[in-house]
Amino acid sequence: MKIKIQRDSKISEYNIELKNPTLLQALNKIKTTQDPTLNFSSGCQSSVCGSCAVRVNGKEVLACSYKVEENDLIEPLKNVPIIRDLVVNMDNAYTQNFKAKAWLSSPNSNAKLLHEDEKRNEIQSDCILCGSCYSACPVYSVNKEFLGPFALTRVWKYVTDARELETSSKIDTIQKNGIWDCTLCNECTLVCPQGISSKADIEKLRAKSAMAGYMDPNMSNFGGGFGFDGSFDGSPVF
Repeated sequence: MKIKIQRDSKISEYNIELKNPTLLQALNKIKTTQDPTLNFSSGCQSSVCGSCAVRVNGKEVLACSYKVEENDLIEPLKNVPIIRDLVVNMDNAYTQNFKAKAWLSSPNSNAKLLHEDEKRNEIQSDCILCGSCYSACPVYSVNKEFLGPFALTRVWKYVTDARELETSSKIDTIQKNGIWDCTLCNECTLVCPQGISSKADIEKLRAKSAMAGYMDPNMSNFGGGFGFDGSFDGSPVF
C-alpha cells in the first residue's frame, strides 16, 4: 500500500506492508523501518488525548483511529504553525480557552448537581482539544483572534453549569471575536471525533446573548440590497 505524506514543502511517498492498519500504525512502521526522520505526534493511541490529529485527503482525523487507504495524502493540521512534518504548534488555539474564560470561575459550593444537570452539557465535556475544529474553521484561518470552536463549546458548557454563579461575565467575553464572527458553516462539527456540534453551541450562546441584551453587530448593516433601513421598522428604502 502506498501513502503520501506532506513534509514541509515536499511530498514523500512510502510503501507499507501492513494489513488494515490505522494511520498511526502505518506512521510508526515507516519511522521504525524506512525513515527515522519522520516526525508526528501521538499519545494514548485510543482516541482520548487528541494529540495525533492530522488531515487525510483534506479532512481532519485522528491517526490512531483512521484506517489507511491506498494513495492517502497525509498532511498536518491547518491554521496552526508547523513545527516539523506532521507536528504542529497548538499554543495559540489553546490560548483561546483562557481568553474566553472557559472554566468554572465562580463555583457555588452549595450547588447540588442533579442527573439532568450533568446531562445538559455532557457532550461538551467530551472535548479532547485535538484541534481538528480549528484546522477546519474558515474564520480562524483569517482571524487568529477568533475564539474558535472548542473554546466557545467550553463556554457553553460552563454557562449551563448549575454551579457557575458568574455566567454573565462569560457571555460578555464572547461578543468580540466570538459568537457573531462564526459563519455557522458547520465544518467544525463534521470533523469532531467526539461528535460535538460547536455550531449548535454557538447558536445557543447567541440566543443566550440576545436574552442578555446583546445583538449581532452585523445586523446594523442590514438593509443594503434588502429594501430595509437600519432602524428595523420595516420601512422600505426608495
